[in-house]
Amino acid sequence: MEYDVVVVGGGPAGLAAAIRLKQLAAAKSQEVSVCVLEKGSEIGAHILSGAVMDPRALNELIPDWKDKGAPLNVAVSEDRFLLLSETGARQTPNWMLPACFRNHGNYVISLGAVARWLGEQAESLGVEIFPGFAAAEILYEADGSVKGVATGDMGVNRNGEKTDAFQSGMELHAKYTFFAEGCRGHLGKQLEEKFELRRGADPQVYGIGLKELWEIKPEKHRPGLVVHTAGWPLDAKTYGGSFLYHLDDNLVAVGFVVGLAYTNPYLSPYEEFQRYKTHPAIRGFFEGGKRLAYGARAISAGGLQSLPEFVFPGGCLIGDDAGFLNASRIKGSHCAIKTGMLAAEAAFDALGAGRARDTLGAYPAAFRASWLYDELYRARNFKPWMAKGLYLGSLMFGIDQVLLRGKAPWTLHHAHADHETLVEKSAAQPIAYPKPDGVLTFDRLTSVSFSNTNHSEDQPVHLTLKDARVPIEINLARYDAPEQRYCPAGVYEIVRDDDGSNPRLQINAQNCVHCKTCDIKDPTQNIVWVVPEGGGGPNYPNM
Repeated sequence: MEYDVVVVGGGPAGLAAAIRLKQLAAAKSQEVSVCVLEKGSEIGAHILSGAVMDPRALNELIPDWKDKGAPLNVAVSEDRFLLLSETGARQTPNWMLPACFRNHGNYVISLGAVARWLGEQAESLGVEIFPGFAAAEILYEADGSVKGVATGDMGVNRNGEKTDAFQSGMELHAKYTFFAEGCRGHLGKQLEEKFELRRGADPQVYGIGLKELWEIKPEKHRPGLVVHTAGWPLDAKTYGGSFLYHLDDNLVAVGFVVGLAYTNPYLSPYEEFQRYKTHPAIRGFFEGGKRLAYGARAISAGGLQSLPEFVFPGGCLIGDDAGFLNASRIKGSHCAIKTGMLAAEAAFDALGAGRARDTLGAYPAAFRASWLYDELYRARNFKPWMAKGLYLGSLMFGIDQVLLRGKAPWTLHHAHADHETLVEKSAAQPIAYPKPDGVLTFDRLTSVSFSNTNHSEDQPVHLTLKDARVPIEINLARYDAPEQRYCPAGVYEIVRDDDGSNPRLQINAQNCVHCKTCDIKDPTQNIVWVVPEGGGGPNYPNM
């Protein structure tokens, strides 16, 4: 199948790019064919974010979004920032908060619902959207430029044999291919290696974000209330914090983010999230309520200095596939939309000039001239400062933002990738987590059932190992198998014989919520996440 532009990924970046291409074509009375591939069963199925949305980029993309029914219905009404100890909470006065922590003019949203709405806008403009089709392979021309992508075969069993349900993958060729897979995209990772896109950039650093959606008692609901916390249950050396956002209809989105540069192999981001909900300042929101959904997703947090080159012959990276996220604001959807628009404008001009499969140099040039570059530049020192600890980091970032307004004459850098930071188990303190009560806190497998995750158990395992000996000989021996704890879905399990001998790694791939944490945090980088059969994975209703 031949298109002018193929977009891999139906999130905010990919859909914004598709919409902008069609808008430009309509304005110039030109034909531009655009296709969006989405590995989820439908648009929005794999979308998970906090989320508080800055509408700035959406205002530019679709100025009349309110009239068109965009699901931005709850304006932020109040900001609270709490510093938690084990039993207490201290609220920071709002006048002391840097501007990046304030949310006046923003909206509490379900990003999945926004993505579905964007998909409808794209289809109304003539964009072809194929949900349930996972881009599994990058196709190249003889000169090395990107030619397009191929979707994975469907109906292949675990042994690699074709079943009665077999459907061959299809090739999609394009003059330009946009990669909008979200954080740690598996094709984006390959492109970074092939074209050496990370040369000169800092290592990308990540967080793991875990989220639940609750229906709470009406008397506890405050539409538009935004609560962020730092501190307990994490120690002061470990980066992380929480969000608690009140939507409409008595719904509350609650989540916890842990920076994946943590050092203790016994730390479990999932269990820290469950502990957080038991804090006296937090638990009252949920008592008497009902949990509706659960999910998890990695977050690119390196900022400007961790951005790779994001153009190459035949295509580009947009959104969080490149790492466009403002960690200090805990926001990325407006960044994703803006980069999708900028890439679309560069590609449209190139198509109009008769070009194809070259490098879209106008895209990075437009980014450097945009408000988004200025925003990310002002925030560039946030994560490096916070890596120095909660108290010192908060003080120095406060000086950076309040006194220097993000224009400090220095740029701090990330020295290590997240997989390099674990200490060995002999130097670590085990953490005793309380058992879940089944009311406020839950075990991992019960939570996975609230993500509506499903994979065919007979399909090839999409969590692959470079060397099958490493999980036991290195990860278990040195780090006590941290994959058992950093995975938020119970995918990785060390099993033994009845007498405790013969330890081996069991991979429960059907539980995978596609968060990519294992691909990021595995200390030996032995785990490689590859795309499963299209349509599998989580099916988030309003995350």
